[in-house]
Amino acid sequence: MLITPDPSFFEFKNEQEMDSWRIVNDGVMGGLSEGNIKWDKLAKTMIWSGLLSLENNGGFASIRTTPQNYEAGLFKKIILRVKGDGKVYKFRMRPSGNFDGIAYSLDFETEKDKWTEITLSTKDFQPTFRGRIYSEYGAIKTEDLQQIGFLIAGKQKGPFRLEVDWIRYE
Repeated sequence: MLITPDPSFFEFKNEQEMDSWRIVNDGVMGGLSEGNIKWDKLAKTMIWSGLLSLENNGGFASIRTTPQNYEAGLFKKIILRVKGDGKVYKFRMRPSGNFDGIAYSLDFETEKDKWTEITLSTKDFQPTFRGRIYSEYGAIKTEDLQQIGFLIAGKQKGPFRLEVDWIRYE
């Protein structure tokens, strides 16, 4: 069985879906980056925006869901419909509910002010921790998925904005 009956994580059709998302910026390490999320009730999308700062050894902003058992089973792809700012973002998946630890990450590029559907193969995600790759962890076991999220880093200082219409899997 590859797909559960509902192959979507988030559709952002109502504001209650925003309750599952949390902001984690480099302030946890003394950095000064800022990020906010809001629900656009007209477009029915999630907007994540902020300012990435490299001051005080900072340089990342992220959002992620609260830990939960997605019960998504085995799947091979993540599909995102996003409108970006031309910057590179990471989509991240965590197989545990821990605040810290291994996250499986994959970069994706956005086009400035243009809606794009992006397909990410789960086999391309790499196990990372604080920017380092730990290949000994192997491939993600999607049936253990507990958290999903987005991260911006890579010395891309300045304002950022990512609008998310939906997140699906197959």
